Amino acid sequence: MPWIGPELREDMRPAATVYDDLVTGLGASNPKGHAACVMMAVEAISLAGVPLTGDLVAAFGAGGMPTNARPVGTRLNTGQGAGCSFLLEQGVWTDYAVIAKPGWTVSWDEVGLVWFEVTVGGTHTYAGSRHRLPYDNAIARAGEVAAYLEKWFEGYAERHTSGTVAPQGIVSSIRGGWPRMAAVTPAVCTLMVDLRISPDITPMRAKREFMDALAALRAASPGLDVRAEMVLAIPGTRTPRESWIHRSATAAWEALEGREHEVIPGNSGATDANILRGRGIPTVRVGMPKVAEAPFEIDFARGMNTVSLRAMEKLTRHLIRTAVDTVTRSRDELEGAGA
Repeated sequence: MPWIGPELREDMRPAATVYDDLVTGLGASNPKGHAACVMMAVEAISLAGVPLTGDLVAAFGAGGMPTNARPVGTRLNTGQGAGCSFLLEQGVWTDYAVIAKPGWTVSWDEVGLVWFEVTVGGTHTYAGSRHRLPYDNAIARAGEVAAYLEKWFEGYAERHTSGTVAPQGIVSSIRGGWPRMAAVTPAVCTLMVDLRISPDITPMRAKREFMDALAALRAASPGLDVRAEMVLAIPGTRTPRESWIHRSATAAWEALEGREHEVIPGNSGATDANILRGRGIPTVRVGMPKVAEAPFEIDFARGMNTVSLRAMEKLTRHLIRTAVDTVTRSRDELEGAGA
């Protein structure tokens, strides 16, 4: 607080509260509810004694959040898929993967992300001298830059929408000045930007497009000092739809729903599926829908922190179907059905 809201609600606390079919609590849906479905699917297959033709691996790689390390501490690799990447490096490898993350659909492509640190310059001066010395407030200038970028993101998303992705962008944080010393302005103010990228463009192409946007703003704003550095880059990825794992997961979805698979477009969320695909493992993503009916308003946080037990059962059944359909076949069957 106060960055997440005026109070620490019950759904933001690491304790469960039950409302009929719903359970709320910190991460109850994402990631805890989805992880529980994976665990139960594997346990059910094991207890049933299904004869498998290969290895069925349940992997839980921590550090999947889109976050860098906190300013304190010595570890820098605490997010951005660090746990998933470490598992792969240690030999936890498979031919295919299904990642359980929100969204009741089988998705085969996903946005990546690039982060920029945008630095806006100004003059370091004193409130008592504003009218006597050159005055260029970096914080006020940063506000102009933020407003410009927020508008630019809209056109960017339209230009790069393809497949199931509609990559978005946000100005996510601002830093500048000294709260304890409100009498002076800082020489610089920094903004952090998260720019999502489709599988069709590289981080470097996105960087050039972003830098061109800042150049256009500088040309239209005499005296503006703004520059940026790319500080994170994770490419977007896709798995061919003819891949066995996509076909199997889609068939499982259709069997449970009794209808043709429904593709959900306009996605801009990134997961460890990018890490898996980036290492060459064909991967699809499937998960639970966001809870729609509840005795409270469902905002971003409650969507992450509220899970439906009925939805968990359906997802678990889907994971079981896909796993059994895959790990009871021969290599010839799988390879003949597509990569």
